[in-house]
Amino acid sequence: MMVTAFDHPVLSSLLVDPEVERLFGFEAELSAMLSFERALAKVQAAHGLISSDAAAAIAKACSAFQPDISALRASTQRDGVIVPGLISQLRAGLDESLAGYVHFGATSQDVIDTALMFRLKPLLAHFGTRLEALETQLSDLSTRFGENSLMGHTRMQPALDITVADRIDSWRAPLHRHRARLASLASSLLVVQLGGAVGTLDQLGGKAKAIRASLASELSLGDAPQWHSQRDHIADLSHWLSLVTGTLGKLGLDIALMAQAGSEIALSGGGGSSAMPHKRNPVAAETMISLARFNAVQVSAMHHALVHEQERSGAAWTLEWLTLPQMLAATGAALRHAGNLLSSISQLGQR
Repeated sequence: MMVTAFDHPVLSSLLVDPEVERLFGFEAELSAMLSFERALAKVQAAHGLISSDAAAAIAKACSAFQPDISALRASTQRDGVIVPGLISQLRAGLDESLAGYVHFGATSQDVIDTALMFRLKPLLAHFGTRLEALETQLSDLSTRFGENSLMGHTRMQPALDITVADRIDSWRAPLHRHRARLASLASSLLVVQLGGAVGTLDQLGGKAKAIRASLASELSLGDAPQWHSQRDHIADLSHWLSLVTGTLGKLGLDIALMAQAGSEIALSGGGGSSAMPHKRNPVAAETMISLARFNAVQVSAMHHALVHEQERSGAAWTLEWLTLPQMLAATGAALRHAGNLLSSISQLGQR
């Protein structure tokens, strides 16, 4: 069933990046949640909280786990979150004497938030690589065409002559800043979540902080106190995603306007028209503009999701699930289209 354009069997080819699909599909999410449970048991055994036999049995159960999707759907509809049903199914595959050690001391939000960070880490690295590649493409275009002249425009009216390098610099400089922002954001964002029922890790006793630090190390994430109801770093991520797509939307709009002028840019490819076979529509540029505007709207939803009541929220958390994956998909698609669009430029400006 198609719910949004991002999961439409045809439109998704325009609006989704394969790396986002890979890391944010259900199989990847389930794998990340099982990695959390496996790692949690391992570090708890290392700190003497559970037995090594229990940790080994849990690891084996996680590796062999095959979910009953129908049962997970039913339990999630009841519980509002996938984890209770998932843990129940995991425990069913273990000896009764060991089953209670699965998920010991953790809560649903620990699993889901850490699984999110576990998947965001490679995805944000992928986005950083894409940004760097766009900077390189723009530098190459500036080398080839930078001395050519363009008519500068202010308020969409002809103004004064500029060079192609002047225009390209306005596209490239924000991308460099976004990469610097990403490095700073990643260090505070990509951290483990482990707080237990109300954030106090009461079941782990005096070993709580050491177990949390070991869990972070095991999953190659940063260590930080629980942040169940503190979603500012998630909001920062949404802001960064909108900044990136906004910059790429500006690039797409400029190129679409240059293509409209006719003599300022030459592009290969382009989209066809069902009514006018002679046309080559700037589809990549148009899509980048749409994705920029889409993400700008979603930032508002992510700011609403900052409002978590008391120690943990269901409503605000669910709003994140509805919003953040689509923002990631939009950003991945915008970066992909930008790379293809820049590759299609064969002439810029006038000699």
